[in-house]
Amino acid sequence: MAEDKLERKLGLFPATNIVVANMIGAGIFTTSGLLMAELHNPLLMVILWGVGGIIALCGALSYGELGAAMPGAGGEYLFLSRLYSPIYGFLSGWVSFIVGFSAPIAASALGFSEYFTRAVPGLGNWLQANGFMGLEITKKTLAVAVILIFTFIHYRGIKYGARIQNALTILKILLIVVLLAGGFASGKGDFSNFHKGGSPGSGLAGWKTIGLSLMWIMFSYSGWNASTYLGAEIKNPRKNLPGSLIYGTFIVMALYIGINILYVYGIEPKSMEGVISVGGLVMGNLFGKSAEVLFSILISFALFSSLSAFIIIGPRVYYSMAKDGLFFKMAGRIHKRFQVPSNSILLQALIAVILVLSGTFEQVLTYMGFALGIFPVLAVIGIWKLRKTQPDALRIKGFPIPQIIYITAGIMILVLSFMESPLESSIAILTVVVGVPAYFLFKRISKKTSGEQEPA
Repeated sequence: MAEDKLERKLGLFPATNIVVANMIGAGIFTTSGLLMAELHNPLLMVILWGVGGIIALCGALSYGELGAAMPGAGGEYLFLSRLYSPIYGFLSGWVSFIVGFSAPIAASALGFSEYFTRAVPGLGNWLQANGFMGLEITKKTLAVAVILIFTFIHYRGIKYGARIQNALTILKILLIVVLLAGGFASGKGDFSNFHKGGSPGSGLAGWKTIGLSLMWIMFSYSGWNASTYLGAEIKNPRKNLPGSLIYGTFIVMALYIGINILYVYGIEPKSMEGVISVGGLVMGNLFGKSAEVLFSILISFALFSSLSAFIIIGPRVYYSMAKDGLFFKMAGRIHKRFQVPSNSILLQALIAVILVLSGTFEQVLTYMGFALGIFPVLAVIGIWKLRKTQPDALRIKGFPIPQIIYITAGIMILVLSFMESPLESSIAILTVVVGVPAYFLFKRISKKTSGEQEPA
């Protein structure tokens, strides 16, 4: 039936935009100062941003091959279900449902409200002074409003939502390019800053610091696999799906390296160490105080675009799980008029709003990286099986070098993450384990619904 199927309406351009929008978020604007505090070496920091881009590109090349062979909705859920077993796919979707999409939507919305109220402090102060609401409630209200607005936009159809997403992404990239060009053209920075600073340490301690720094950088690159979640809605997926992943990752890698070079150009290493709002600091150094306000607006805009991309992608995972009888049945329904998984979109919005209002999203985000880092590694390992079982599938050149690089880096990041944060990592593992009985519960309900008899 038409209402049970997603339609292929997205070409290469909107699919690439979704990848770019999903990748460029808070990470690039907040982590470099923290990285400098650990590494103490600006040249090494920029090199590691390049290394992170290469790892993400290796993942994109791998997922391009997987997505072309399995062009459906759901990303890792679809890949792992077909390559291994439905339970592996379910567990990846289970983790995505709890922390993979709803939590970043909540975080992006709250991040937007933080930067917006910093850029326009008069709004929060006026509301507080006149007894309407405190500053914290103002921020949460703004965050919830943004989630509801973009949920409404994407509820009305992928084509309509993709147009909004295209405009947001293009404008975001243009703003970043203008700031990069203006920053370097100002002539007020100093490239000799690259030769200042110290080292992260020697021996094992130094390598551990580098590994942990790379973990933070990979958080900023997360989203390189975004268009695989929309595989069922991409036209000519054999060509456009791999293209969107590779082009999108290349664009973001270039922007990230450029932004970090600008940071070092505009700020001495010592002054950068530990500064979260490093973007505002560099604009203030190069252009004056008013530029800090402008850059705060830019960051809030970047979060706006990222939030929109998450709202598009997440429901496609829940939709695929529901169609396979491994999630709430209502999540698999397609809106007759707008042709989107409408119930999944609303369910995701509800969870994101609850996270915003409860304030627990920060704890969720601490273990999100570990929980979500497991399944892409398993998916990339599956390429060896894919090449054996589907010899006619698209073969992307370079195999197996990109796959080995990604798998090695992914395992290293998981090990270092566990060593650094055993509590959060253990909770992440527990989240995955809890998904096992949930899988069998949904499977049992699905059998009962379909009229099949449970074995004695």
